[in-house]
Amino acid sequence: MANPFDITGRIAAITGANTGIGQAIALALAAAGADVALIGRTPATDTADKARALGRKAEIVSADLSTIAPVAGVVEQTIDTLGGLDILVNNAGIIRRNDSLDFTEEDWDAVIDTNLKSVFFLCQAAGRHMVAQGRGKVINIASMLTFQGGVRVPSYTASKSGTKTCLPALLTRMSSPPSSVTARSTISRQNASSEMSPGRATALRPSASIRAITSRASSSSTGR
Repeated sequence: MANPFDITGRIAAITGANTGIGQAIALALAAAGADVALIGRTPATDTADKARALGRKAEIVSADLSTIAPVAGVVEQTIDTLGGLDILVNNAGIIRRNDSLDFTEEDWDAVIDTNLKSVFFLCQAAGRHMVAQGRGKVINIASMLTFQGGVRVPSYTASKSGTKTCLPALLTRMSSPPSSVTARSTISRQNASSEMSPGRATALRPSASIRAITSRASSSSTGR
């Protein structure tokens, strides 16, 4: 039987791919056949070595996503070095903790700028390329705090809610015919993950979450 997760020849860009969830996503996509661009402030050297050991190309793209300044260059470098861009996974994020009544504007802006503003403009920059080529996938990593609110993390909760809700607005343009671009939000946390569909969330083990992301990246709407 054909491998349902086969994305051989596709090119995926993953932010925050040096450790944790981002590294697991990058390596799962590489194992499924994709070449990977590993984007972040900290060089994802270990992830790149492991992806290359799987027989895939891996490009380390240095970028501080606390501002949108590097966004256009991230997309351009991925396309120039790997030959294209088919899948974008927005995983990078930061968190600041304080009581809501004491939360500072500085901490609010730092989290929103990294977790939401840069995510939106990366979606936009990648989306322009994907619409032009007629296919693509955008996957944003959100959080269960989208639903739960959390304690002492108001800016993180707001930012992760935004990574989910900005996608329908993007899709009104990105998925218009003849383009076949799709965007999804996957809800993740350290010990458990969820897939979200309108009106419900289904709990998944962390390993199942990574499989779900790979499945979304490999579905037939990529135009294969």
